[in-house]
Amino acid sequence: MTTQPQLPRAVAPQEPVPQLQRAGMLDQVEKRLRGLLNDEHRRWRTADARGAGVVESLAELVAVGADRVRPVILLTGYLAGGGDVAAPAAVEAAAALELLDTCTLIRSDVRDNAALRRGIPTLHVSRAAEHERNGWAGDARRFGESTATLAGDLALSLADRLAARLPAAAWQIWDEMRVERVIGTYAHEAMAAEYLDDPWPGRCISGCDRGCTAGWYALRHPLRLGAALADRPDLDTAYDAYARSLHAAWRLRGFLDGGPEYDWDAELLREILLEREERGIAERLIRELVDRASRTAAAARLTTGWCEELTAFAVRMAAERG
Repeated sequence: MTTQPQLPRAVAPQEPVPQLQRAGMLDQVEKRLRGLLNDEHRRWRTADARGAGVVESLAELVAVGADRVRPVILLTGYLAGGGDVAAPAAVEAAAALELLDTCTLIRSDVRDNAALRRGIPTLHVSRAAEHERNGWAGDARRFGESTATLAGDLALSLADRLAARLPAAAWQIWDEMRVERVIGTYAHEAMAAEYLDDPWPGRCISGCDRGCTAGWYALRHPLRLGAALADRPDLDTAYDAYARSLHAAWRLRGFLDGGPEYDWDAELLREILLEREERGIAERLIRELVDRASRTAAAARLTTGWCEELTAFAVRMAAERG
């Protein structure tokens, strides 16, 4: 097990040490992403000007992804396990995770024919518009979809490049995450096509299986990857249990309050099932799930301050949406 880093002593009360540590590492993630994409753009601008266009589109989409949810979760798992803030592997893994997420978003936008992503036109829409403006040969929509898919391929290739030197235990989780994400997404799409996609998150509450991977890989795998990078295999079980409880609470909150994954069928089901009393029961269940996640964090051997941070994160994730 790695030695836990000494925490700085002189920190203002309104700026907790865990958040400062994570913010500093997130800055490094931003620099890594910008540097990687800038280098790639310079390379292809000289070698193949047309090829540089797909790099530019990918860089623009990555640049507007300010929340960096999955890198935040990975770095939380890493630092809570006592990971060294100066070690580069966690920054590389967090940047890789952001690129993997970008690949997922691009392909999801193509499947859903989404018009906007992060406040800008989706890649397949902007590329189709470019095709139409220039009067190019072929079908504009197919051009947009195919070139956007290639941008997703590029994001995945760059993510794997960053992840290539991860330690063996971390690489195993990375590989598992990539495969389960694809299988889970396929299962979700197949269930929707077969009219079997139930908006009520019953499976998540009773215990997710691999068919739910599309919904919860974003929490469980990044935490476990952080633990592996911190050389804390003993946290794997605790992070798994924390993620399961919190994912169930988040899914239940999404069902109650609505969101992009909960369309008219979820709204209809809410109207049928959730009178005031039933909604109260569901709210209590959310609180119980958050409390379970918090107890799991409290029982784990975490670096000072990170139990409180994991508890606060659970509360934020399951809070009512305004």
